Order: sequence, then structure tokens, then C-alpha cells
Amino acid sequence: MTASGIYVYGIVRRTHPLATGAIGVGEPPAPVRLLPADDLAVVVSAAYPGLRARRRDLMAHQGLLMTLAEAGPVLPMRFGMVAPDEDTVLAGVAARHGEHVAVLERLDSRVEMNIKITPLQDNLATLIREDPVVRRIREETRRHPSYEANVRLGEAVAAGLRRRAAVAAAGLPAEFAGMADEVRPGPDVEGCVLNVSFLVPRREEGRFRNVAERFAADHRDRLELRVTGPLPCYSFVAPEPVPARA
Repeated sequence: MTASGIYVYGIVRRTHPLATGAIGVGEPPAPVRLLPADDLAVVVSAAYPGLRARRRDLMAHQGLLMTLAEAGPVLPMRFGMVAPDEDTVLAGVAARHGEHVAVLERLDSRVEMNIKITPLQDNLATLIREDPVVRRIREETRRHPSYEANVRLGEAVAAGLRRRAAVAAAGLPAEFAGMADEVRPGPDVEGCVLNVSFLVPRREEGRFRNVAERFAADHRDRLELRVTGPLPCYSFVAPEPVPARA
């Protein structure tokens, strides 16, 4: 099959190790290589027509970046970034060389840890006791039951659970102030009251998890907390560091 461009995974230092036989996206999986760019290197493979966001390819992209990150800092690209040829990739890296070097220095020995918080969906007795709006609508529904009243009550309960979780979640970033170098809010996620990423020194990963677990335990009657990481530091780099098309 004839390649239709250069698939770009990320940028690393030129001395960054790459495992022998590393493979990336595509069917069959394309061999991955380092494309030298002065004291940097771009992690690339051939891009073939028909590339789609299939689970296998998404996992291959993410897995390769996570393996690279274990050996040193990586400036990661989002899935599906393809440049027309090597010259385009190298020109893009050269144009922002100093920026890339600075980013890799900032990410050295650091990982991204993401936290998502969703409302706890039970313990309604506490919500009714604490939330006057929910309590009032519940009393009205009991006095005048109807389908519409039940819908209003359900909406009020959902909003109350979200408010209660959001108030508790607002205190979370301060818990990590002493160990996270940077904090970045993530995009809105349906059902979440908080989606936030932290740039954490790798040596602090264990303590980060312990603090998150303690925070979740302290607010277990209000929220559910999920920690994801360590991740490539997507949230702490500028998007599309080399010219490419999605």
C-alpha cells in the first residue's frame, strides 16, 4: 500500500530512546521511527489512506506516547495528525524550535494526572434535608401528584445533586497546590461537575493518588471521583506543534 503522508505522534529530544520494533497506527501497523530535527526528533510513521479513529488505532497512538513518556519528556500530538511529507514536518519543527525545547524542559520528569468528578446518585435523604428547593418540590409533588410533578421533582433532584457535588468539588484544586506545577481545566464532559488536569512531578504520583483518595473519602456522600493517569501531557502543550492536517 502506498503511503499518503507522514503520521506524527509527537516531538522528543534526539537522544530519546525508541524501542526496537515499535509500531503505530494502521492496518497492518506501521513501523515507527525517529525523524531527526537538529537536537530534537519527531516520532513518525507512514500514513496510509483510510485511517480512521478505530479503537485499535486510538490505543496504538496512546500506547506509543505513554511508552515514550516513560523514558523522557514528550510533546504529544493528538490522534490523526498527518503531514504531507518529511520536509513539511521538519520546517514546522524548525520554525518553533526554541518553543519545543522549552516545552520539553518543562515537561521533563512530569506527567499529566486527570480528575473527573460526578455527582453521587444516591443518598437522596440527605439531599432533601439540605436542599430547600428539592424539599419544596417534593412536598408539592406529594400534595398534588401528577406526571408533570414527577418530572419536575426528577429535574430538581438531578440539579440538586449536581449543585451539591459542584460545591464540594470546588475545593479540590487547593488540595494539590503543593505538588502540581500547573493546573488546566478540561473541556465540559456530560455528567461531570469538574474535569481538571494537573502537571505533576513523576515522583509525586503516589502522593497525588493518596490525596485524591482522601478527598473522595471526605466527600463520599456527595461525589464520585475518578483519577486517570499518568498520561502524556496533552493539556500542557500548545495544540498542533507541527503543520499537519487532522
